[in-house]
Amino acid sequence: MLDKKLLQILVCPVTKAPLDFDEAAQELVCKASGLAYPVRDGIPVLLEGEARVLTADEKLG
Repeated sequence: MLDKKLLQILVCPVTKAPLDFDEAAQELVCKASGLAYPVRDGIPVLLEGEARVLTADEKLG
């Protein structure tokens, strides 16, 4: 679990939009950019090159 205060200040490095934490997938999701950033060992990896592109269903849901 990520610290709630940390989640409040983290933003997508591409769009500067807020991120949502998907605990099951251990990812920080940005619907604005369509990217999901991994969280490894409790540390967010906010690098565009490490991000996964969201599927069309994920963008809508």
